[in-house]
Amino acid sequence: MNEGIKLSVDVLIKPFEGYARRLPNGDCVAYPDPATGAEPWTIGYGSTGSGIGPGTMWSKDQAEQRLQEHVRYFSQGLVRLSPKLLQASPRRFAAVLSWAYNCGLGNYRISTFKKRVDAGDWDGAASECLKWNKAAGRVLPGLTRRRQAESMLMR
Repeated sequence: MNEGIKLSVDVLIKPFEGYARRLPNGDCVAYPDPATGAEPWTIGYGSTGSGIGPGTMWSKDQAEQRLQEHVRYFSQGLVRLSPKLLQASPRRFAAVLSWAYNCGLGNYRISTFKKRVDAGDWDGAASECLKWNKAAGRVLPGLTRRRQAESMLMR
């Protein structure tokens, strides 16, 4: 699982989330959701939640710490929801973790994607994954690229 977590962070989460709105001193500042232009406000490597809004500023260390906390939270949540993921290859675990980090455990819990993962139907999971490329009803090119990368790792 640790290899899958590292792969997810290094190959999927950090590159696709990015370290957005970096300031000249290396800190970062919150920005509005690209799809809505407002909520949810995001900072660091895709962190959202209470206390994050216009004007929120974090150091690079704060962003890295929150990333690690979120990755731990999502990986533990995935294993609770889909215990068989512990038997998946690191690349498949990485892909599912990246998806959950981006789409949320609530969406994962109710998705056909999860049903395919739980059944060990990796081709089906890869196909379902591709459907999650929209935000606020609009297809986003960045989400399409991310889902393609995740899908490729599941096959």
